[in-house]
Amino acid sequence: MSAATGATVWLTGLPSAGKTTLARELAGRLGVQGRRVEVLDGDEIREFLSAGLGFTREDRHTNVQRIGFVAELLASHGVLVLVPVIAPYADSRESVRKRHQAHGTPYLEVHVATPVEVCSVRDVKGLYARQAAGELSGLTGVDDPYEPPRDPDLRIPAHEQSVADSAGALHRLLTERGLL
Repeated sequence: MSAATGATVWLTGLPSAGKTTLARELAGRLGVQGRRVEVLDGDEIREFLSAGLGFTREDRHTNVQRIGFVAELLASHGVLVLVPVIAPYADSRESVRKRHQAHGTPYLEVHVATPVEVCSVRDVKGLYARQAAGELSGLTGVDDPYEPPRDPDLRIPAHEQSVADSAGALHRLLTERGLL
């Protein structure tokens, strides 16, 4: 197999938007095709790489920077890195983009644009229910800010199409950008 171009694809969106589902669907497709791909899931990173960080703006920024560093490192070695991480602040995401650009590593930002009303119904982790019951505060997009990307490389209305169609749209983007 020839050396593939690595890249980071950051999937940002609200909790329960479908980021991880989409990343895992695409990773499965690409793995079957023989592509080196890694999913850096936000929950797993918080457990292992960012244990001890809270959810203040500063801690969220630190978490995003750590994930961005690992993603850029893997991408610089030919891995396609899918990063389904909320990353609620535009300046944190932009900092990661700039680091990639400084090292000549492709970086794409994908907004999984599922509205909060749909996310709260999905509520795969029970976060919205806990927030509504007063057991949780600082929920991104509800009582803590989420700054959607103004000009993402791709905006996916995951609530309006199937996971397969969403993964297909992302696959097309990667192909168009010469990353597959």
